[in-house]
Amino acid sequence: MKIIDIRHHLIHPGAGKNLCFVRIDTDEGIHGWGECYTQADRDVQITAHIDMLKRYLIGRDPTNIKHFMQMVYDDFAGRRGAMDLWCAVSGLEHAMWDILGKVSGQPVYKLLGGPVRSKIRVYANGWGGGGWDSADLADRASQIVESGFTALKFDPIPGPWRTFVSKDVERQAVENVRAVRQAVGTDVDILVEMHRRLAPMHAVKIARGIEEYEPFWYEEPVLAENIDALASAKQNINIPVVTGEELYTKFEFREVFEKQAADIINPDVCNVGGILELKEIAAMAEPYFVVVSPHNYNSTTLGLAATVNASATMPNFLITEYFVNFEELGKDIATTPFEVENGYINLPESPGLGIDLDEESLAKYPYQEFPKRAIREYAEEGP
Repeated sequence: MKIIDIRHHLIHPGAGKNLCFVRIDTDEGIHGWGECYTQADRDVQITAHIDMLKRYLIGRDPTNIKHFMQMVYDDFAGRRGAMDLWCAVSGLEHAMWDILGKVSGQPVYKLLGGPVRSKIRVYANGWGGGGWDSADLADRASQIVESGFTALKFDPIPGPWRTFVSKDVERQAVENVRAVRQAVGTDVDILVEMHRRLAPMHAVKIARGIEEYEPFWYEEPVLAENIDALASAKQNINIPVVTGEELYTKFEFREVFEKQAADIINPDVCNVGGILELKEIAAMAEPYFVVVSPHNYNSTTLGLAATVNASATMPNFLITEYFVNFEELGKDIATTPFEVENGYINLPESPGLGIDLDEESLAKYPYQEFPKRAIREYAEEGP
């Protein structure tokens, strides 16, 4: 079996960011789908990598997945990785697993050693971040719980992402967490997201302020580029600390484990290097007693399918992400969309990733640039 064509689809869902899907076709009529992580203003860069990688993949056996990964890193990239490269690689890797599963007549998780669970717990995201109106945030949280989710995540900090924040911002962040906890009750898990914004002094202060509301976790309080600072902050935080969505491949996670900088890691299967890389990172985490909660700021289709298949095989899996704002799009473009039931997704039983996309439906959402985002002005006060 040989690869004969690779195509990508960059689509505009209407809000959030453009989504990137990649399809690999073979000379035996079997195709595979994958998804690449994107960010607004950083999407065509990823498709450019796919176009360049295509030149090296045409004519190759799509089932030689590990060889593909090593070839990309050593020969194509010259051992110089970056987010845009690993996003492209991840989507291609998913598509190769999808093909291998279809050839074998097995779901991908069966080829990874078989499942250790029959369903995957998910938490809701994409329903709204923080702000200065805690009552509105609480109302939206209540609606998510009423829709059937037992866990939800949000960023409680108002205003733009800044390393140093005022006391008013700190107080509002605590108030937002209090309001959500009061709205959803004690049985719902609330996951607090910091988006790696803060200096350790602010991260610790806010963590102490929200501790009484029993957050399920405290995600990315400090940039992972400074592992020592993150580890130091973790020692002063009495909530499970998460890091990992901005780290790529197992090499970048090594120091997190060695310095005990996190209780939970959240690598994203659409940018970390793919399904096998995510599984290997999870295996590295296991002897350090670190659990895995894959990040999934992707569609509710292929990125979620890749996450579900990998997570099914992890003894140290905890929970994964589900973006409710992409749900309707997913149902339109997928031939067999996933369903969330009581906060869980059942493992797919069909060969491959368990989901397929309709290219005619994808064509209804042509690529568009998002408006320019707010940029810091010189006149702004503070650091």
